[in-house]
Amino acid sequence: MLSWIDTHCHLDASEFAPDAAQVRASAAEAGVAHCVLPAVAVANFAAVRTLAYAHGDSYALGIHPLYVAQAGEHDLDALDAALTAQRDDPRLVAVGEIGLDYLVPALCQSPLRERQMHFYRAQLRLARKHGLPVILHVRRSADQLFQGLREIGAGAGPWQGIAHAFNGSSQQAQRLVDAGLKLGFGGAFTYDRALQLRRLAAELPLEALVLETDAPDMPPHWLYTTAAARAAGQAQGRNSPQQLPRIGAALAALRGITPEAMAQASTANAVAALPRLGLLLAPLLGAPYTDCPIPDDLNPT
Repeated sequence: MLSWIDTHCHLDASEFAPDAAQVRASAAEAGVAHCVLPAVAVANFAAVRTLAYAHGDSYALGIHPLYVAQAGEHDLDALDAALTAQRDDPRLVAVGEIGLDYLVPALCQSPLRERQMHFYRAQLRLARKHGLPVILHVRRSADQLFQGLREIGAGAGPWQGIAHAFNGSSQQAQRLVDAGLKLGFGGAFTYDRALQLRRLAAELPLEALVLETDAPDMPPHWLYTTAAARAAGQAQGRNSPQQLPRIGAALAALRGITPEAMAQASTANAVAALPRLGLLLAPLLGAPYTDCPIPDDLNPT
């Protein structure tokens, strides 16, 4: 069985509350060797860390642009404190999910437009301070996102991390890759109508790509139910990390390579984007394994 890495999965989402352990077990049975669980607000920092240790996965800490309306400077202080406290935690792999969102109308207007930019830049600075990669939310915001990377990172070397759910132009993609980032591809490219995204998925250098589900969001086409079908009583399929091998195989077919080649390349790319994964994935990569014990505060014994 092939081994796959889901670089973006919200296993702590309310949709998984009844059966998160079974969801993760089903993904493992399908070949998903590892999931990266990004936080979206201070309130779920503990949840993603606990889940990462429970299932042998990893986590990231950050404040998502959709949550900045409820956040304050004390949340940035709390993020800084958490990154300091977990500084030596091998399962903490990035600052994320952070970024910019110019699809939601309220976030495109003052004061939230400026507020989300403030939080984005502040969290880029924290990533630099703590020497961590970034997991970036980029929705109709690739140019502004890149500008922040360029200005905050000036003179400090290339960035590491992932531009999650990328859906911009080829020029924007190249600028982010040149900045040091990998580009996350998930269920969105599986739709026939996603012509630009499918072209990018097929033509970008293989070493620029990582795979993700963004579960429970961003369902692939085989889970999507139309509004008319939902009105008729058909349930919307729930996206989960179990879908990643099929997403990976779809991307492999689009690029004309084997699923084996896609799994191997996307795993190597994930480790390049999030270097602490190298320790956690040592058995998968054929390297000596170093134990990663459960911290005392998460160990019931």
